[in-house]
Amino acid sequence: MEDAESGLANLVNAPVVLTLPDMEQVRVHRNLIYCANDDPNLRLDVYQPPVQPSNSPFPLVLLVHGGAGAALRPKDWGFFQSWGRLLAAAGMVAVTFTHREAGPPDMLLTEAAGDVQDALQFARQNAGQWNADGDRVGVAAWSLGGALLSGLLREKPPYLRCILAFYAMLDLRLWAPPAASASILATLSAFSPVVCLEAQQAVPPLFIARAGRDSIPLLNDGLDRFVAGALAANVPLTLMNHPEGAHGFDSQNDDDRSREILGAAITFARSHLT
Repeated sequence: MEDAESGLANLVNAPVVLTLPDMEQVRVHRNLIYCANDDPNLRLDVYQPPVQPSNSPFPLVLLVHGGAGAALRPKDWGFFQSWGRLLAAAGMVAVTFTHREAGPPDMLLTEAAGDVQDALQFARQNAGQWNADGDRVGVAAWSLGGALLSGLLREKPPYLRCILAFYAMLDLRLWAPPAASASILATLSAFSPVVCLEAQQAVPPLFIARAGRDSIPLLNDGLDRFVAGALAANVPLTLMNHPEGAHGFDSQNDDDRSREILGAAITFARSHLT
């Protein structure tokens, strides 16, 4: 058990493989209370660029982690701390937070979706404190966090300018257990972003990063279904594949392709937010 815990710590605390100047000068506001829930793990951090904007506030990017569970406080992992600094050094206010989504069987999808809405509302309402613009928002999600993009794809709020998904689970219906009840199937469908494309209208620009050697069964099957659905719906889509990429390649595959994808993701976000 100790070796497994040590291996997990090494995995989640590894920083992303791309660096930018001034990452260490980024200002960080930690452990802000973003919702009324009394769970002490539900906290939010803000990464503010080290320079003041010249003529307009910075855009906001909300980072949505995968199904780790709140007790592990994913916002405190080295992985998300480095992502926060990377985006802030690129001229965006990055917001990381811990939500309640966990792995199966009790994924707490509805609760986590509420946490996402609370974090967005908090960040937008307090954007002025960090010289940010609450009407220019991007959302990025990783792994099972991709399921939490469903509500945004259905609602398409006007402030949402782009969505990024990294090796994300985009069709939860593939993980339906045998003889699943109608209510379970309905929940998995509701949290499958691919379903939201069937009646799409004005979907914001999408950036999808795919790990060619993802170890999670069926993940790429669902991601590929989403890409096919997005193309069929003729939505603005950017797809980048890492042929040798593992799940978590942005910190685990220290190679040129990983850095190319991370750089492209930053360029994509900046072009649609600024």
